[in-house]
Amino acid sequence: MSKTLPRRIFNRILHLMARFLPGSTNLRPFLHRLRGVKICGRVFIGDDVYLENEYPECVEIHDGAVIGLRSTVVAHTSVAHTRSPGKIVIEKQAIITAGCLIVCAQEKTLTIGEGAVISAGSTVQNSIPPYTLCGMPRIKAFGKITVPLTFDTEQEDFTRGLKPIRAKEREGESS
Repeated sequence: MSKTLPRRIFNRILHLMARFLPGSTNLRPFLHRLRGVKICGRVFIGDDVYLENEYPECVEIHDGAVIGLRSTVVAHTSVAHTRSPGKIVIEKQAIITAGCLIVCAQEKTLTIGEGAVISAGSTVQNSIPPYTLCGMPRIKAFGKITVPLTFDTEQEDFTRGLKPIRAKEREGESS
């Protein structure tokens, strides 16, 4: 999978163009195809989507898939690039909503199943079965702030001023 320096530079230029130019169903997929991403059929790639930069050929996106704005898809986690990257397959009609992070372990395949929906802001490190809605739990309060964090507040003072909220208090807030 070793690429020449000019090819790597060309891929990065195409990647930047695909992230910021318009054309979520035509221009962006076209530019990613030029980079080596395997795109089958008509897909939607939102604004500022980061699709694997070093190994674009390790990402496969099928017909009708949607990748929402500011989502990130990464098929390798090694800084040294000494091992093979993983492979990410986004099957037909799968929807990755805004701000999701999809990360595949090296030498593994992570599949987002056909028709699956991943809710906004989720991190995915394992395959998702077809026609499954998944996402992270709702945000929960962990502490009361007694010293507001401002430009003039020292981090230590802010941290010392935090008061934990017990689980029973959190349960009362959600009812």
